[in-house]
Amino acid sequence: MATSAPTESPVKLVRTKRFGDDRGWFSETYSEQSWAALGVSSKFVQDNHSLSRQAGTLRGIHFQSPPHAQDKLVRCTRGSIMDYAVDLRRHSPTYGEHVAIELSAENGLQLFVPVGFGHAFVTLTGDTEVIYKVSDVYAPDCDGGIRWNCPSLAIDWPLPASGPTLSNKDGKLPVLAEFDSPFTYDGRPLLPL
Repeated sequence: MATSAPTESPVKLVRTKRFGDDRGWFSETYSEQSWAALGVSSKFVQDNHSLSRQAGTLRGIHFQSPPHAQDKLVRCTRGSIMDYAVDLRRHSPTYGEHVAIELSAENGLQLFVPVGFGHAFVTLTGDTEVIYKVSDVYAPDCDGGIRWNCPSLAIDWPLPASGPTLSNKDGKLPVLAEFDSPFTYDGRPLLPL
């Protein structure tokens, strides 16, 4: 069963229990019943899996707009990442603010990133694999993002001296000032993890 930090924040850090013996360990990474008890009622419809060859690979800041907006449940299964959720809900008192947590194969932590938040991660090690569940299918016409180095976000990315490894698409995303958010504030501000 998973446990969550005691918070009403829409973004949730989840610690799954590992049961170990001489062979290794076992962990239940998702259980609809357990997650509902934590306040996560998403119905996940797709799993995504990425491999990033180099440390410093930055993916994001991504989201999907309605009608195909996505909740995400993110975990790192090989290597480690610094994972980010950025509040993109208009009229939110924490609009443009973010939380970050290291997710690794070793620590087994997961981050729940709900609709209304941009998601990004940067790899801290080479050959890093990330798996995440999403609550809606990929819809290219709803795909969006905010540029990783937007000055108003002021994210202090843990990058190598050479800078990030980015996709062409991620390097051309708009900054927050150019973004007209389709997401509305639900009364729950972003809180520290």
